[in-house]
Amino acid sequence: MTTGADDTRDIRISTLENGLRVVTDRMETVETAAVGVWVDAGARDELAEVNGVSHLLEHMAFKGTKKRDAYAIAAEIEAVGGHLNAYTSRENTAYYAKVLKEDVGLAVDLIGDILQNSVMDEGELARERAVILQEIHQAHDTPDDIVFDHFQETAYPDQPIGRPVLGRPDVVGSMARDRVLAYMRTRYSAPRLTLAAAGKVDHDEILALAQETFTGLPDHADEVRADAAYRGGDFREVRDLEQMHIVLGVEGISYLDDDFYAASVLSAILGGGMSSRLFQEVREKRGLAYSISTFLSCFTDTGVFGIYAGTGGEESGELMDVVLDEIDKIKSHVDAEEVARARAQLKASLLMGLESTSSRCEQLAQQMLVFGRPIPTAEIVDNVEAVDEAAVKRVAERIFRGTPTLAALGPVGKLADAESVAARLGA
Repeated sequence: MTTGADDTRDIRISTLENGLRVVTDRMETVETAAVGVWVDAGARDELAEVNGVSHLLEHMAFKGTKKRDAYAIAAEIEAVGGHLNAYTSRENTAYYAKVLKEDVGLAVDLIGDILQNSVMDEGELARERAVILQEIHQAHDTPDDIVFDHFQETAYPDQPIGRPVLGRPDVVGSMARDRVLAYMRTRYSAPRLTLAAAGKVDHDEILALAQETFTGLPDHADEVRADAAYRGGDFREVRDLEQMHIVLGVEGISYLDDDFYAASVLSAILGGGMSSRLFQEVREKRGLAYSISTFLSCFTDTGVFGIYAGTGGEESGELMDVVLDEIDKIKSHVDAEEVARARAQLKASLLMGLESTSSRCEQLAQQMLVFGRPIPTAEIVDNVEAVDEAAVKRVAERIFRGTPTLAALGPVGKLADAESVAARLGA
């Protein structure tokens, strides 16, 4: 077992002999704790024939173990006023709890139980498949939600990272128990797991709990994640809607890219709030959209920089012209004032998050998964502060020269195609 520390906060790190990492962040001024296990496996680790298995497994983990049925899992955590939850993303799956400080042991025991002793009852599996199918259909009925899935698949066609996290109905609907268990055995190994805790916690206590609890995990870590290859393209679906939902994007950057912080500032300036360029020009000055925003979606080896807008079919042509004009402008001119405002937004979001045990816990886990270490707050702030006008223009020029991805749902007849957008971007 190896142990380390981070002097910027009361953060300590240990690694068990089986490869499970334990990281804690002690907060003296609170009486609660957030604790969870983050698995370095998500939708992009699935083969096409089991697309959706990560999300299905996340659901099934709560449906009974060798020690507890589904009711007992819920009842035990709620009996102490805590809550237990989970989520699945493209690169990881998380199981986490929020409890009073004296109930950390119960939280670790519950999480360890569902990750090592789930029985995957056939009856529960059939019911949960039906629930997830309803979730998939609900997403398809929500255009401002499903358009992002179409965008992702168009950006990364025929690749795990492009497939929907929820999975495809035909695949999920027929997912067999042995497929779910096989995926869990291969992907839920100790070296792929990080146990994180933040709040009124003691590292040695959490470490002892981990050593006692996580004894049934496989210790291999030889599965290889498929590389991502951004392609881009054009997807559009005619729907009888009042609004068209548009996502325009280009290949972005990974979390590990040197331009990560400059790209974050760029996103904030271009479409990160009510004072952003796109919000002011598209909504406030021209009334072309109710909502418009940018997003920087990063992964460990790739990423996309995107712009979302909800607009009327008649306004889509002018809206796209305005968006492309603003992209051109930001390549050549950035004000010191708006860079300072964007930096302040990023720092405030970071520092406000440090007041929450849940935010600290998730931040620690994600940093361990991506960087292999907690990133000191001062280091993040310094990196944000180092972004200047030249850096923003440089990263804008870098990003907005790529092949675009365009996805749209609704009255799409007057929307420019991806080829004409590419010509405007100089791709």
